[in-house]
Amino acid sequence: MKIGTVGVIGVGTMGSGIVEVAARNGLQVIAREATPELVEAGRARVEGSMDRGVARGKLDEAVRDAASAAITWTTDLEDLAGCDLTLEAVPENLALKLEIFGVLDRVLDDGAIMATNTSSIPIVDVAMGTSRPEQVLGMHFFNPATVMKLVEVISTQLTAPAVTETATAFATDTLGKRVVPAPDRAGFVVNKLLVPYICQAIEMYESGHASATDIDDAMKLGAGHPMGPLTLADLIGLDVCLFTAESLYAEYAERFYAPPPLLRRMVAAGRLGRKTGGGFYEY
Repeated sequence: MKIGTVGVIGVGTMGSGIVEVAARNGLQVIAREATPELVEAGRARVEGSMDRGVARGKLDEAVRDAASAAITWTTDLEDLAGCDLTLEAVPENLALKLEIFGVLDRVLDDGAIMATNTSSIPIVDVAMGTSRPEQVLGMHFFNPATVMKLVEVISTQLTAPAVTETATAFATDTLGKRVVPAPDRAGFVVNKLLVPYICQAIEMYESGHASATDIDDAMKLGAGHPMGPLTLADLIGLDVCLFTAESLYAEYAERFYAPPPLLRRMVAAGRLGRKTGGGFYEY
């Protein structure tokens, strides 16, 4: 199946990056947000990112202009009716995702593929909200999607092999990403390793074992990581870290997957990291 038109539902931090990657690679993109205000915010993210790419000499002006022209912005899910592939990137709320997939199931053509960018919700739970679970899978991009090369492709027990093959070829051949296939288990591959590491760093900080800066510097200078775990948690969003840790603990019931108390308190206080201006660091 040839993917020519892509729909992206949710154009926050992750979704806007996916929109940009798809448009810059010659695809027609329909970007949907829930309100006109969120549409304008998403448009500003995408256009601002491409403008910065041009200013830094990393993006040709002609590519930027063509990509901008290839994006249609909307608040109406029914405008995605002609898409070959849809990518949902809304917050980690199963009820919201099921509502969206129910509409997509009704309006998309018979052969369309429906993908979710969830980092922790079981893909099969989303798929069973449609009448065609064989056409649903996970495509988990990483932030920032314009830079990070990895996409985890997650099939369920019901995903048709041809759908997995098409999604994999799309991510690799069209978007230029590296695909890692992952099982439909909480955390997939990356977050099953990453989130316990972040939670351990939070516990070390909470117990006074080391300062936030010392923990991050130790992992950068001693382990060669590009950023430390607490800086990374702020970048991901502490609410996302918490939700993923809770999903991992619910799935595996292992102590080291449990979110530390400080993480819960910071999320309750609205200190979610970069997106709110403060987490373990101030921004």
